[in-house]
Amino acid sequence: MNPGAVGIDLGGTQIKAVVVDAEGNMVRSELRPTFSDSGDPQSWAATIRELADEFGANLPVGISAPGLAASDRRSIACMPGRLRGLEGLDWSSHLGRTHIVPVTNDAHASILGEGWVGAARELKNVVMITLGTGVGGAAIVDGKLLRGHIGRGGHLGHVCLDLHGTLDIVGTPGSLEDFIGNHNVRERTQGRFETTHELIEAYRTGHVEASRFWLASIHALACALVSFINILDPEAIIIGGGISRAGSALFVPLQAELDWMEWRPAGHRVDVRVASLGEWAGAIGAAREAMLCEFK
Repeated sequence: MNPGAVGIDLGGTQIKAVVVDAEGNMVRSELRPTFSDSGDPQSWAATIRELADEFGANLPVGISAPGLAASDRRSIACMPGRLRGLEGLDWSSHLGRTHIVPVTNDAHASILGEGWVGAARELKNVVMITLGTGVGGAAIVDGKLLRGHIGRGGHLGHVCLDLHGTLDIVGTPGSLEDFIGNHNVRERTQGRFETTHELIEAYRTGHVEASRFWLASIHALACALVSFINILDPEAIIIGGGISRAGSALFVPLQAELDWMEWRPAGHRVDVRVASLGEWAGAIGAAREAMLCEFK
């Protein structure tokens, strides 16, 4: 009998850990900072080992992390520039497990979580976008996670929207990530706003400049979504990440853009939904992967 699993999601500021039962119900959860006060840039590795032991030494464990997962699922093969020490770290060995600890890209893990017990449950074709510091993405196509040849499948935040734009972190000119991600909002708003939260709050009050900047980002997002719709033909698009909590300030103008931009043969309209698992989606997806590896 499947007793459940532990899922741990390594983020840039927080580590999320969950224990889920066989039906996907969270029975325990905890947040811890990614970096400790010790100043050790790799303290996250020890924190995850502690969480895995505390949450269930006898339960299967799955890891969600940024970067491209290795083909053997034991490590992150490529994650340049952040979380020094993550690339090549064999999590099965690090956690002292005899069974594989499957490692999944964080966006992939999120869509797997949403597809199991969240907003994408029972959908066979779905696209997910996470709007936060950057823009993550993932897709399930004909019931299977789109991984691609080396794990790049679903990196939708790096779609090109401006042929002459500046290069993003993977070398894409004018990417969606640079049009709506929080990482460059100060630059994008010419120094007027420090965070996307500030920008959206000003937009809510009718601030003219805030409206101009925010609606330009919404327009870029809509352009990207209709492109994904035409390429992947999903049943629904799931939007998650911190910016998704903007609610009507995001979804009302976005739907207005899609209403004139989306190709709708025979009136068919792709459903746009907010992610339902919040910050726990990646950890739940990682736990699901651990179950599948352990009991298949």
